[in-house]
Amino acid sequence: MTSKSKTSNGKASKPDKLKRAPGKPLYDQVGEIARKRLINNYWKPGEILPSEFTLAAELSVSQGTVRKALNHMVTENLLERRQGKGTFVSEHTERRALFLYFNLKSKDGEQAMPFSRTLACELRPATEIERTKLKLEHGAGVVAMHRVRELQGRPVIVERLTLPQELFPGLGSGLELPENLYRFYQAEYGITVAKASEQVSAVAAEALEAQFLGIMPETPLLEIDRVAVTIDSRPVEWRVSRCSTSHHTYVAERG
Repeated sequence: MTSKSKTSNGKASKPDKLKRAPGKPLYDQVGEIARKRLINNYWKPGEILPSEFTLAAELSVSQGTVRKALNHMVTENLLERRQGKGTFVSEHTERRALFLYFNLKSKDGEQAMPFSRTLACELRPATEIERTKLKLEHGAGVVAMHRVRELQGRPVIVERLTLPQELFPGLGSGLELPENLYRFYQAEYGITVAKASEQVSAVAAEALEAQFLGIMPETPLLEIDRVAVTIDSRPVEWRVSRCSTSHHTYVAERG
């Protein structure tokens, strides 16, 4: 997890104050400070931020500059504005995980959180491709998980997840994992997934995959290769999902 210094009350200390960099927009510099406070867990998930007026006074900038910086972070889903309440650090709620990071819908348009069954979880050295995907040093360890995910009582996804072991101490030791892993990473390890990049391709079902999904071997599957990264762009999860689309479709919506 990200190391951070503590104040006497146990809260992470603030990053350095604004150092005006010539040639760089002021709102970008304010945004960098705000991101550091998220990364260092000074502002925690679900916590309300100080008012724009307070932040502007602290950083010696205009309120408009602060608002522009925070608006960019709202667009990135790092922050959320609540009418009449203020600006809050985003949390990986069930709804947010569903609509931002799960793109399968039934043919009738219904979208629901899947039910997951873990098949295996092991701690082992990272393979070459895992080191590349997760930007790990040679000899680094990973937590490797395999699971089947069901929608509407039907097995739909066979999934492989790989995590850097150093970031998730204790994971893989008989722990029952929740459905919303991103919320779990955030709540238990202080690791916030800020975004994920995906590559989608068509593959043929291998024999064991076909068995788990109740389909014939060589049946076409949709493969979603996803790398999830933190606010500071550090890869924290590599996930390969192979999906049966007999009863579901992949839908990518952009706001």
